[in-house]
Amino acid sequence: MSKVGEFHFVSESYLLDFRGRVTIPMMGNYLLHASSTHAEQRGFGFNAMASQGCAWVLSRMVIEMKSYPTMLQPFTITTWVEDANKLFTSRCFAIRNAEGEAMGYCRTLWAAIDLESRKPTDLARLDNNLHSFIVDEPCPIEKPGKIQAAEKDTEGEPYKVRYSDLDVNGHFNSIKYIEHLLDMFDLSMFADKEVSRFEIAYMAEGKYGMEMFLHKKEIDPLRYVTSICDKDGKAICRAEITWK
Repeated sequence: MSKVGEFHFVSESYLLDFRGRVTIPMMGNYLLHASSTHAEQRGFGFNAMASQGCAWVLSRMVIEMKSYPTMLQPFTITTWVEDANKLFTSRCFAIRNAEGEAMGYCRTLWAAIDLESRKPTDLARLDNNLHSFIVDEPCPIEKPGKIQAAEKDTEGEPYKVRYSDLDVNGHFNSIKYIEHLLDMFDLSMFADKEVSRFEIAYMAEGKYGMEMFLHKKEIDPLRYVTSICDKDGKAICRAEITWK
């Protein structure tokens, strides 16, 4: 089986925003579908991890988009494992249109956690094929870096985690973080501009009923830092968003 996975999609109308384009959160869902299918087919996906009492947790994600799929536009996502060490594995993605032109790229960083203790698991101790599928192919976007704390001098918008925010593990869905952060921007921002780079660091798990506060701060023209904090002010995620 090839080390690189290739997945084909067509953007449907019910998955588009008011501009008729795929959103960053929806693109995130496509990317996670590709990664989970790629891993499952090669023996280190959800079922293989669950059988060992573990689960993959997304730690970092950075997406850079040159253009977004529109109505009924076919596009392809290729994905490969770039690296793996004791605690983390990195995965890359390329998004291309039907002509093979690059629409965007993505990097993700994953950790394995014990389902009972919720603590990190040594990847070398797991019985899977992960290390057999590492590909020495660079991803043409910068690796995730440190993100400034938006919560230090901004007032947060309150939010409580609801049923629709939860994932299969019963915790705050990684894409829902992105949705709520983008919802802090006015609709006119989306009408006039595009998100060219979205980088997020997941720092703690959100749970049902948790009271949270969403923060946003402009650090440069068209560049913002955002965060989601618990009621005690501790960040559970931070993100940096660049518009064009």
